[in-house]
Amino acid sequence: MPPALSPRVLVALATLGSTGILAGALLFQAIGYAPCELCILQRWPHLAAAILGAALLALRLPRVLNLLGMAIMLVSTSFGLYHSGVERKIFAGPDSCTSNPIEALSAADLLAQIQQAPVVRCDEIVWDLFGVTMPNFNALFSLAFAGLWLMAFLSARKAR
Repeated sequence: MPPALSPRVLVALATLGSTGILAGALLFQAIGYAPCELCILQRWPHLAAAILGAALLALRLPRVLNLLGMAIMLVSTSFGLYHSGVERKIFAGPDSCTSNPIEALSAADLLAQIQQAPVVRCDEIVWDLFGVTMPNFNALFSLAFAGLWLMAFLSARKAR
């Protein structure tokens, strides 16, 4: 059985993971995949986790903050799952970035809705790999990073 990773290494892996997710999102944006409103929302937890991880690695902060890193990544997981559900029309997304029913709209209301519609909609899949979309990947990786944060907390407790 391989030796257990130290809490510091686990925090570093989670921090690098969130940093990598952010870099990947920016790379996709740079090559022409404009983010929707929910895509932008999913970036914030990774930024918070990367900053928290860097602070934990640089300073002598209480290891209980590893639980905060885990909670942040669980929020990111929920954002990814929510966006995945919106993309697949499982449930309605925010009115600001999804298509709305038009049956009950007047012509003036319909024109106003069209003019206010964002360029990038949250309810359309713009990229996937074997059916796995970007929000799906975010949810999966965020859950894995939450596990790293939890392992860091638990192994720091054992080390005492």
